[in-house]
Amino acid sequence: MTNVSPELLQRFDVPGPRYTSYPTADRFVEAFTETDYGQALAQRRAGPTGLTMPLSLYVHIPFCESLCYYCACNKIITKHHSRAVSYLRYLSREIDLHTAQLGQGQTVTQLHLGGGSPTFLSDDELRELMAMLRRSFTMAPGGEYSIEIDPRTVDGSRLRALADMGFNRLSFGVQDFDPDVQKAVHRIQPFEQVSELMVQAREVGFDSINVDLIYGLPRQTPESFARTLAQVAQLKPDRIALYAYAHLPERFKPQRRIVSADLPGAAAKLAMLSQSLAAFMASGYVYIGMDHFALPNDALAVAKRQGRLHRNFQGYSTQPDCDLIGLGVSAIGRIGATYSQNAKTMEEYCDHLDQGRLPVVRGLALSRDDLARRAVIMALMCQGQVIFESIELAWLLDFRSYFAAELEQLRSLADAGLVLLDESGIQVTAQGWFFVRAVAMVFDRYLQADRNRARFSRII
Repeated sequence: MTNVSPELLQRFDVPGPRYTSYPTADRFVEAFTETDYGQALAQRRAGPTGLTMPLSLYVHIPFCESLCYYCACNKIITKHHSRAVSYLRYLSREIDLHTAQLGQGQTVTQLHLGGGSPTFLSDDELRELMAMLRRSFTMAPGGEYSIEIDPRTVDGSRLRALADMGFNRLSFGVQDFDPDVQKAVHRIQPFEQVSELMVQAREVGFDSINVDLIYGLPRQTPESFARTLAQVAQLKPDRIALYAYAHLPERFKPQRRIVSADLPGAAAKLAMLSQSLAAFMASGYVYIGMDHFALPNDALAVAKRQGRLHRNFQGYSTQPDCDLIGLGVSAIGRIGATYSQNAKTMEEYCDHLDQGRLPVVRGLALSRDDLARRAVIMALMCQGQVIFESIELAWLLDFRSYFAAELEQLRSLADAGLVLLDESGIQVTAQGWFFVRAVAMVFDRYLQADRNRARFSRII
């Protein structure tokens, strides 16, 4: 077990992006339109790997029945489930526009339903969605097919139904089990309810079960969060995602309902983070990197040991680097050397589709510099090392010359014991894995040129 000192946590707990992409989504521009996206799809279809390179799919379901005050996701709060019927019709149109460009039957190895709350949809509506996807795409055997679960919206029979639909991975939104914290963020879900669902999910036989936690929420204390950590240890999920709460009420209206005086101070947050790392390690979890932990036999931990980790807009993945199609309101995709994002409002999303247009409203065509830096950042985030020669051969550059300023900046991280530098490359140390985002930030040209980082969450 690698001990992380409070001093290091305090020193390197600075704002920064999570690097589910590079460049990050805040760099997307409206000059990139659905026409550019359509060209990227056409190039994929015409290219030599168009039929052999697998796809990843993300479907955004924006609806929630009730508002969680901490939430920064794109969501629509409604109790009118009839809205899902209309939304499915528009998703069907969007899928059809994609198959018109790509052709039928492209192989999909990874599917993720996120939100919002995907389980806002009824079982029949989820079956309809899966049938729509299967009509247009080929779901590969052994792929990763996951769905985010609001524990308040499912029971054992729904879990069995999800498995019958083809989902083999679940992610439970827990955040915290303390009743006072749950009341403060307007999300009441007792430990006993989640515990029963976990037992039922294991009986059904899902390949992997994830639990999301957040520290830094109102009314949290190191003592209360220690109780939540002990309860999570009882549940023993296959994966844990631990996020720091970023209080940005000026950007996210729901957070204005949180009483600022109830938020834990910096010292308390640091204590919660430190005790979380210790608790997860003591429970046998492997630190994957960037907020994520997994049991040693989980596919994510195995991929890390074998150097097969990848990273996309859903976070760490065992699936090979591949194109991603984002479907639904605000969904983000990646095709070739482009990123794209759909309209963020339902009105604009539907308006595009009513006109027979793909609902892409912003994105980015990556430059050669973007691609080279993405390769470096993803190598750091996923493999924990960069071999200079591999980047030089792939991008026809001299690493030491091209990244001279970045290598100079890395020396302070090397002095702190986070990385090792030699003539052949960069190696993230065992301790450095806990701060790998800080290492990656050194190579972010946009971030280095723009020091206004207040819009980002903290590193860990």
